[in-house]
Amino acid sequence: MSENKIKNFGFIIINKPSGPTSHDIINLMRRKTGVKKIGHAGTLDPLASGVLIVAIGREATREISRFVKLDKEYEARVLLGCESDTFDTTGKVKINKNKKSCGQEVILEAINKFKGGQFQTPPMFSAKKVNGKKLYKLARAGKTVERPAVKINIYNLELKSYDWPELVINIKCSSGTYIRSLIHDIGQVLGTGACLAGLVRTAIGEFAISQSIKPEEINNDNWREFLI
Repeated sequence: MSENKIKNFGFIIINKPSGPTSHDIINLMRRKTGVKKIGHAGTLDPLASGVLIVAIGREATREISRFVKLDKEYEARVLLGCESDTFDTTGKVKINKNKKSCGQEVILEAINKFKGGQFQTPPMFSAKKVNGKKLYKLARAGKTVERPAVKINIYNLELKSYDWPELVINIKCSSGTYIRSLIHDIGQVLGTGACLAGLVRTAIGEFAISQSIKPEEINNDNWREFLI
């Protein structure tokens, strides 16, 4: 700890709340630390909360790539019987009123189909670029473009709870996996439609949410104490 107190660079494991963007957290940390060169290792949507690895200082931001490609773990809250343009409840949600509830066996059969290596098409509402343009900007303009599928790996999908129309799934996956797309695709297999209603990133590699610190607990006097 004494070594960290004299350092002005390193990594802090932030527990991002739902609401702000990942960039909002970066700007907040700039104000709290007085350090301009700050980055993060893996974006979380505003809806999502949980582990966000923040690099403080030029020396640390140079090492971000070490963390970006690490596997991720999530807890996803899902609403069945609906669809959304963004694949989550922040978008234009359409309720499929004629869809009936599914039994748990059907749910388990559907999610088990997504375990293992596969190709996933990124959602239009994402920061991914195609031909130099961010997809979400095209989507907001009402445009849909061809998106190359990306190889991902879903190591584990565990049904934690289910009470129609809501289910909770624990997910362990490779970097680059879009959980919103995964949930949308599960809804298509079920034939009910599905939207992501809540998401917590519980781990990035070996860095778990139990090691994280809430932004409001960090200030200009103590931030060096949380550096790793």
